[in-house]
Amino acid sequence: MGLPLIRVCALLMTISVGPAAAAISPAQAPDLASRTIMVENMPVFIHVPPAASRQPSPLVLLLHGSHGRGASTFDGSKLGSVADRHGFIVAAPDGGIALRDGYAWNVPYVPTATGQMPSEKDRNDVAFLIKLIDVLVSKGLVDPGRVYVTGISGGGRMASWLGCVEAERFAAIAPVVGLRAGAPSPGNAGRPDPRTCNPKRPVPIIAFAGDADTTNPINGGGAPYWQYSMKQSEIRWAQLDGCQRPIRRRWISKDVYEEGFDHCLGEAKVIARITRGGTHKWLADNEAMWNFFSKYSAARAPSAP
Repeated sequence: MGLPLIRVCALLMTISVGPAAAAISPAQAPDLASRTIMVENMPVFIHVPPAASRQPSPLVLLLHGSHGRGASTFDGSKLGSVADRHGFIVAAPDGGIALRDGYAWNVPYVPTATGQMPSEKDRNDVAFLIKLIDVLVSKGLVDPGRVYVTGISGGGRMASWLGCVEAERFAAIAPVVGLRAGAPSPGNAGRPDPRTCNPKRPVPIIAFAGDADTTNPINGGGAPYWQYSMKQSEIRWAQLDGCQRPIRRRWISKDVYEEGFDHCLGEAKVIARITRGGTHKWLADNEAMWNFFSKYSAARAPSAP
């Protein structure tokens, strides 16, 4: 039997990190399971499904793309219905760099979609997201061993970065049109710089992309933050995860194929699902994403050598 929504809402109403004000804005809550909490004076949209367990639940962080916002990305992703079926919580925060029409994430070493490098004054988004997780764990809502992250475009790049620097906190990651493995190398932008991504443990990955994406082209090029191909990302993550075997390309449907690497340390896999004709939009199969996530727990993953 699920955790009563009245109790869930009571727990959410106690969550406020940083100085100030009301923890939850009822005006922004379309139902009892969807609320806005405040973390460091920033609103964070959170969706707690009716079927949430009496025990702490899994958490999926959903990160918007550049110029986006968390709540609208949640709506566009359609993750809510999958969360309701499988009983995981979704938190969809806003990035720390304010843009004219939304927000961007502070991904180190590379410029934002505006072409500007983040400054020292911009929020440390890694620290912010870890604080968000910690407060949800402290309230008994979230199982710290079953925290996952996905995101679209700039949010996919941020999800990739979290895999690089906070692998012990995330059981698996799922970038959408945004898989990276560190910054482009200064000497050869067609390859990732190995100095900028060294996770402390193997990171299970399922990534989604389209072969007609002109914003973040899977064959590389594009903006300065992008440059190397998605295949180079897959290869680098396979090296980091100690994978021993490439996966032969197979067609999931008439328009989607899967490739990647398996036989990795900690039973990790590096999976890429490519949509033929897919453009720069949410291309994730949400059920497949959750099926992948649900196989992994950070608590039982071994350390990388």
